[in-house]
Amino acid sequence: MPVKCCFHRSPTTETTVCSENMDTLLTNQAGLDAFRTFLKSESSEENVELWLACEDFKETESAEKIASKAKMIYSEFIEADAPKEINIDFSTRDLISKNIAEPTLKCFDEAQQVIYSLMAKDSFPRFLKSEIYKKLVNSKQAGNHKKWLPFL
Repeated sequence: MPVKCCFHRSPTTETTVCSENMDTLLTNQAGLDAFRTFLKSESSEENVELWLACEDFKETESAEKIASKAKMIYSEFIEADAPKEINIDFSTRDLISKNIAEPTLKCFDEAQQVIYSLMAKDSFPRFLKSEIYKKLVNSKQAGNHKKWLPFL
C-alpha cells in the first residue's frame, strides 16, 4: 500500500523518509514525471510505462477490455522484439505467453513485480542522486516549508 507524506516537517527528515519510498514517487504526479524523465535519459522508460500500464489494466472491468488491454500490453512490452520490450526472465515471459489467450487481471503481476524490483533496486537509487531529482526537491522546497508536499 502506498505511503503518502503529509507535511514537510524539515528539509532533511521528511525528504529522507519519503525519498526512500518508491511507492510515494509513483503516486505523485510531479515525482512520477521527474522519474520518467530520468528513466528516459537512461533509455529505460519502458519499465515505468509497463508498471503504469499494469496498474491501469488491474482497474479494467469488462472482459472485452481485459482481453484488448492484455494484448496491447503483451505486444508492446512482453513479446520478443516488442517496441518497448522489458527485461524479464524467460520463465516469466513464457508464463505470460501461455496465459495471454485467456487473460486475467493478474496475468502481468509477476512481470510487474520483477520490473518494480528492478526500478526500486537499480533506477530509483540513481534517480535520488540525479540532477533531475535535485531540481524537483529544490522546486518543492522553494517558499513556505510548511506547505503540503505529498512527495517530498
